[in-house]
Amino acid sequence: MPPAALPQPTVPLAAPSTLAAPQTPTAPSPLPPRPATRSSGRVVVLASGAGSLLGALLAAHGDPAFGGHVVGVVTDRPDAGALGRAEAAGVARATVALADFPDRAAWDRALAAAVGAFAPDLVVSAGFMRLVGPAFLAAFGGRVINTHPALLPAFPGAHAVRDALAYGVKVTGCSVIVVDEGVDSGPLLAQVVVPVSDDDDEAVLHERIKVAERALIVQVVGRVLREGLAVDGRRAAFGGR
Repeated sequence: MPPAALPQPTVPLAAPSTLAAPQTPTAPSPLPPRPATRSSGRVVVLASGAGSLLGALLAAHGDPAFGGHVVGVVTDRPDAGALGRAEAAGVARATVALADFPDRAAWDRALAAAVGAFAPDLVVSAGFMRLVGPAFLAAFGGRVINTHPALLPAFPGAHAVRDALAYGVKVTGCSVIVVDEGVDSGPLLAQVVVPVSDDDDEAVLHERIKVAERALIVQVVGRVLREGLAVDGRRAAFGGR
């Protein structure tokens, strides 16, 4: 079925200004997390494939203790399995295919607009096989996280599991990073170690990593929604500043 219409975020009207009696000065309030990731707990997931990571988030977001909800799923492929998962869960979805635009810059602007229509607090790149560009990062920089099937900075890129096996590592794992303009180069937020067996092939090892990856992304997204996310140069941490 065609993607559901994107919700149009509403902007509350400002109340008329009124005169107020002078008040006693108070100490300044603590600064909120930067970026503010706790205002409403709205999550948008970017996906390109079957959506197993999305499925883990959808299974978790019904729990009030999780801290938020997946409010939109955006893919770059009209046949992505993630769209079916979103439809089954009653979550709005959209597709922004690169082939529909004259260049990557136009696609990047359209992707930013599609995600922005959901007014997210946090954007999760979960098996999204495209690099976002300047327009997207200008809109959401510092509040986009990505999961990767290796212990970054080792083995970045699309063939991380294959590369780790070829190198002969004894352990690998998965990482969650804050997305920047590079390829899997953003600040590290969380990692989990996964053992490598001598008889592993790429498919077997990747499936073992995916199990850990699904658990990690649920844990990380929940903590960001509940506690906030702070980024300072190469350091990313849960909580405020």
